[in-house]
Amino acid sequence: MSNIFLHDALIYLAAAVVFVPIAKKLGMGSVLGYLLGGIIIGPFFLGFIGQEGKDIMHFAEFGVVMMLFLIGLELEPSNFWRMRNLILGTGSVQLCTTTVLIFAVFLFIGFSWQAALACGLALAMSSTAIVMQTLREKGLTRTESGKSSFAVLLFQDIAVIPILALLPLLAFSAVHAPATGNATLLSGQPGWAQTLTLLGAVGLVILSGRFVIVPFLRFIARIHLRELFTAAALLIVIGTAYIMMLVGLSPALGTFLAGVVLANSEFRHELESDIEPFKGILLGLFFISVGASINFSLIVNNPLKIVALVCGIIVIKASVLFLTGKLSRLSFDQNLLFTLGLAQVGEFAFVLFSFSHQLNILSTQWTDMMMGVTAISMTVTPLLLLANERFIFPRFGTKEKEEKEADDIDVHNPVIIAGFGHFGSTLGRFLRANGINATILDNDSDRVDLLRKMGFKVFYGDATRVDILKSAGADEARVLIAAIDSPETNYDLVEKTKKLFPHLTIMVRARSRLDAYELIDMGVKDIYRESLDTSVRLGIDVLIKLGIRKYSATRAGQNFIKYDEAAMYQLAPHRHDQDTYIFNTREQIQLQEQLLTNDREVNPTLNDHAWDSDLVVNKFADDGSEH
Repeated sequence: MSNIFLHDALIYLAAAVVFVPIAKKLGMGSVLGYLLGGIIIGPFFLGFIGQEGKDIMHFAEFGVVMMLFLIGLELEPSNFWRMRNLILGTGSVQLCTTTVLIFAVFLFIGFSWQAALACGLALAMSSTAIVMQTLREKGLTRTESGKSSFAVLLFQDIAVIPILALLPLLAFSAVHAPATGNATLLSGQPGWAQTLTLLGAVGLVILSGRFVIVPFLRFIARIHLRELFTAAALLIVIGTAYIMMLVGLSPALGTFLAGVVLANSEFRHELESDIEPFKGILLGLFFISVGASINFSLIVNNPLKIVALVCGIIVIKASVLFLTGKLSRLSFDQNLLFTLGLAQVGEFAFVLFSFSHQLNILSTQWTDMMMGVTAISMTVTPLLLLANERFIFPRFGTKEKEEKEADDIDVHNPVIIAGFGHFGSTLGRFLRANGINATILDNDSDRVDLLRKMGFKVFYGDATRVDILKSAGADEARVLIAAIDSPETNYDLVEKTKKLFPHLTIMVRARSRLDAYELIDMGVKDIYRESLDTSVRLGIDVLIKLGIRKYSATRAGQNFIKYDEAAMYQLAPHRHDQDTYIFNTREQIQLQEQLLTNDREVNPTLNDHAWDSDLVVNKFADDGSEH
């Protein structure tokens, strides 16, 4: 390993440690911190990284490679089919319209139609790395803008395959490998042969994933060595990337396809957990590399042209995205986030411009300029999102919510229910049917209006606000039920209630075992996991259908819940240490089995029928495998 590589790696990591916390402190997000760090340490400012430092860019690109692999893993066929209208509709409108408009602009300024089309296709791409990282950091992946952004990015990632197949058909002449570069299978072939080679490579990845990689992972899994499985996961990613590079294609494209093939395998979650740590640090290095690679001398020599290209492309893409969002019926604030988030040029453009240059479609000068425009647009995007978050969104995005004030609450009841979705409304109906009135709070104005039409007395208001809680009678009430959909909001509500209304008995909805652990740490005693009772009730019905008496089956279910909740409190302190947690989980399963076996001996009715102890283990495992 050369001294230069170690020096550059040290500088890159130091830049991440210094600039990312500063950016996060200023509310700018980690992506902008990485990009600014790369600009500062790059050859055009402090010069800590020289032109030879570009070698680490190839290493850092594995962050994008691994991210695309993980996105592919998340793309289960069932999820894709469920989102097909959004992906195909929104994605195709954005990609095709943007390509046509940019094609027309470049044709107008004197490009050949082949070069204009290549530029249009490349510049229509958006940055999956920047957008997905930003959405995750801000907790926006499940919003309407987040879903639409993911759909468009996914369509673009898939579209890279036919685009790469199309480019050789636009070439003026056969590809010649650079004198200093390595020859690939595409080198020297005519356009039609390059297209067939590309499609063959894609087919090879798909077939290998299904018939080679999955059996290979099953073999590795039987050895029961975690570090070996991690090595196997890295081998799959790096091996697929290397094969695609030998062919002359994008390694990120190959790993994305491999991820899609493995999305339905039994190893999906293990692969995700093993790759995630490597992806995070390498993706950060990639962003730093992008910042360091911006050619500021090119900008200084052609300032008007570069600025015009960057602004023009962002305006064209933003206009198309905004209209696309309107067609998808996004609200103004969600559409603005969708528009500004995807208005940059993406990392796949680097691949497409490089490939176009190899094919002699673009000149060296224009290739360098397009690369610079791509990097600058990626750097500008976090600034646009920050401006939207600080100035535009507060003025326009929350206007309707600010105008609607919380209701005046004119009733006080012994029970307060915060959150009246499916969970809360079922609970509220049960209490009302048994003569218990509850004061119901919900922060979704549309839901409140709908529930009122159904005959419920629901008050609009944010239960995490102290004045709303006092207005709802928290000083006199006996029980507060936190039934809000968002676990984070429930945590906030519990924290405030315990501090300001210590006399209240707090009963909290938890989505899963991990949510329950957080609530246990906060001192909550009454925790109700969504899936536990339903799963056990189904198991009771299974026992009844197998011939076990209803009373005995119900009693077994009640005992199971009692033992499982006791185990949850025992396991909570160990959850941050995986090895200890697994060891204690096994002990709790064995203890639970023994207790249930003792119950069956006390209740001989159960022994007269088919009763498999594996059923108990599977139930416990199913409940525990929520995570």
